[in-house]
Amino acid sequence: MAINILKPDLIMIAGICAVISFLVTYLAMPRLIKKLNDAKIVGKDIHKPSQPKVAEMGGIGILLGFIIGLFVAIYLYPTLQFTLVITLLVILLVGMVGMVDDLIQLSSKEKLILLWFAGLPLIWISPPNVGIIYMLLIPVAVTIAANLTNMLAGLNGIESGLGAIAMTSLTISCLIMGKYDVTIISMAMLGALLAFLIYNRHPSRVFPGDVGTLIIGATIVVIAFIGRVKMIALIVLIPNIIDSALKFYSAGVMERQDHKPTEVNGDGKLIAPDGGFNSLIRSVLRRPMSEQQVVIIIWLIGILFGAIGIILSYVLKSRII
Repeated sequence: MAINILKPDLIMIAGICAVISFLVTYLAMPRLIKKLNDAKIVGKDIHKPSQPKVAEMGGIGILLGFIIGLFVAIYLYPTLQFTLVITLLVILLVGMVGMVDDLIQLSSKEKLILLWFAGLPLIWISPPNVGIIYMLLIPVAVTIAANLTNMLAGLNGIESGLGAIAMTSLTISCLIMGKYDVTIISMAMLGALLAFLIYNRHPSRVFPGDVGTLIIGATIVVIAFIGRVKMIALIVLIPNIIDSALKFYSAGVMERQDHKPTEVNGDGKLIAPDGGFNSLIRSVLRRPMSEQQVVIIIWLIGILFGAIGIILSYVLKSRII
């Protein structure tokens, strides 16, 4: 039996999901970090002079918080059960692809194919009377967005911070446009990302790994198609799109092992290496800068486009009215 839930109640449910996601991720991370370190699932923080070893695959904590948050939403809002279950399925599958990639390093082709299959369940909640091409493009969008949020990475807090900015923009935009049910998804991911950022900020105690970066982009696409806010989702992804375009036009398609890392000088500041590919991070590095400075600048770029997305939501709302 369907339950009639008012708009204020939907906002409250979204808030509850955000808090639960935050608490689950926040409380799970210390033990997860210890387990990852004990299992030697670590990576070098190459942007520090001492190159300390840091726990990898911490995105499992983001995934856990998000899942528990949506489970609560399914219980509190059963009328949205099917949509939320599909969302969970897609994000879980994308997270699994990320875990496999973290452990055995998939090729670019293998990752693209697996992400496409991971996005297929979204077809079940596509709008009625759309063509087969539109439906097949939905998992393509999941693949592209997941890779975009995976590519602009490598500095302490940059991925989780940009993801939190994107989720904040999408949440506010959906609230402005009256799409209150979609905010359950964005706020659940926002809560998990904010909790993770506490451990991922400089100096980072854990890296998200592909399991963390891929699910951010996939969640943005889920929100875009379910909430019909595709243009706003595209705008919040512009920093990632710029980064990807710079890398592609400067060096083409590269495997992860072909990437030449940003260098660290004797003062511990980042400098762009001579030659190699271009990127958004290296475009910011016109002079030696600390890692925190670079991350803040990239966050500010994300905030700029997030604000543009929010402004667009006002415009779209006025047209609907």
